[in-house]
Amino acid sequence: MSVELVKVKEADDGMRLNRWFLKYYPNLTLGRLQKLLRTKQIKVDGKRAEAGLKLSAGQEIRIPPLRDTETGSEKNPELTAKEIDFIRSLVIFKDKNIIAINKPSGLAVQGGTNTHFHVDGLLDGLKFELEDRPKLVHRIDKDTSGILLLARNRKYAELLTKAFREHGLQKTYLALTIGCPKQLSGEIKAPLEKIGEKMMVSPQGQSARTVYRVVDNVGEKFALIEVSPLTGRTHQIRAHLESIGCPIVGDDRYFGPERKKFNLFSDKLHLHAYKIDLSSLYGKKTIITAPLPQHFKSSLQAAGLSMTE
Repeated sequence: MSVELVKVKEADDGMRLNRWFLKYYPNLTLGRLQKLLRTKQIKVDGKRAEAGLKLSAGQEIRIPPLRDTETGSEKNPELTAKEIDFIRSLVIFKDKNIIAINKPSGLAVQGGTNTHFHVDGLLDGLKFELEDRPKLVHRIDKDTSGILLLARNRKYAELLTKAFREHGLQKTYLALTIGCPKQLSGEIKAPLEKIGEKMMVSPQGQSARTVYRVVDNVGEKFALIEVSPLTGRTHQIRAHLESIGCPIVGDDRYFGPERKKFNLFSDKLHLHAYKIDLSSLYGKKTIITAPLPQHFKSSLQAAGLSMTE
């Protein structure tokens, strides 16, 4: 492999040099990068550079000949037309900074053991007019449906990541539960700790807070509940609702085998990321809502529940 001169893209303006290499040469180790920089084999605009150098769009990076094992990237294989049509069919909001998709239940956000079809692997289909694929800035459970936000540029990737980390965006979920809370609205303050495969209420757990409001109910049998997590613990909504005696329909982890008795409903998890408020980010009223999936709508109809207040 010969020496390459690579120009910094607009999307990478302001990125540190070490992060740039992590993005485009993920198999190049930090130690090897440091050695190449120290021996002046990597240069920016013909000058010696440090790992922490902030890049500017248009600058030229000299890439020396690298080993075959160092040049391999983790790019996704080219998508089929069917895959592109599928991921684009999920888009419910798009502007120059953000894309929101309505993720179906059962579709994982990222890959893992025995998970080869996932949102991350389909993001090339959401480039549209841009060169770079959008970036994941948060996750929702594989079996949870609803809004998943993607950043279309570096600036909004950082803004959204910070907002999710600091819980600065109000998120509203809808859950169909077996049972109805005794109080029709309130806040669940119960610390959660991972015990085995489940998050459980435990005095030794991390602080967790969830506010809820019953939208509609059939006595004490079923309820449609609007839920907003104030903290971001794993499976927080699922564990909190189960802890007050209202497990979510289709939740095979927090409801157990007895859920099979309710053949009135689909086996899919009935937890939907319904609404997210981006007003604080945009400086004007900007609220995204995701229509309910068909299995959720069918179950509400079967139970005689309605979203109309």
